[in-house]
Amino acid sequence: MTPPGPASTVAEIGDLAVLFVMATQQEYGPHLRRLIAPLITGVGPVEAAVATGAALAALPRLPDLVFSLGSAGSRTLEHAGIYQIASVCYRDMDASPLGFAKGTTPFLDEPAVVPIRHRLPDIPAASIATGAAIVTGAAYDGIAADMVDMESYAVYRAARRFGVPLIGLRGISDGRGDLAGLHDWTEYLHVIDEKLAAALEAFRDHVAAGRFGLAG
Repeated sequence: MTPPGPASTVAEIGDLAVLFVMATQQEYGPHLRRLIAPLITGVGPVEAAVATGAALAALPRLPDLVFSLGSAGSRTLEHAGIYQIASVCYRDMDASPLGFAKGTTPFLDEPAVVPIRHRLPDIPAASIATGAAIVTGAAYDGIAADMVDMESYAVYRAARRFGVPLIGLRGISDGRGDLAGLHDWTEYLHVIDEKLAAALEAFRDHVAAGRFGLAG
């Protein structure tokens, strides 16, 4: 069977063409399956950037919006709560021995922390730091962002390369205790799936009512 092409992952939400992006099938539960057919990138910033960039390049027409969905870790936010991305940063980037501020990519016209301009009504916003390492326990001590994940910044950069704005939602799957195995990440994904689906249904309503748009 031929896998679906990138165009099949673009959904029409009101007058917006939206490319939904997720990292894994594990996060793509039955509630979301009723609503969207996302691009599944794979885990980590390399896979996310490659898959998102390739999908955007292959589309006959670019979407109006890239919408990133999935889970995140946090030591401070509500467990299984849903948060929209207020800003993204690349926590692995450190060229400070060359005189660049930590988090700033050399010769790239981007700040270390990139604000996400567009926001959804009625959903709390939080910052997120992307990197290739799983964060647990004391590893949170060196991270200023509210949330951590492995894909958001990469998806943002791919979308930015094509001039497409990004928004994102994350459900907090772990972080309140040390991770001891895969089950500590997957245990609440079914709850996050249901809550993300509810947020997407609200997003559709906001777009239809004119409460969310890309103008201005």
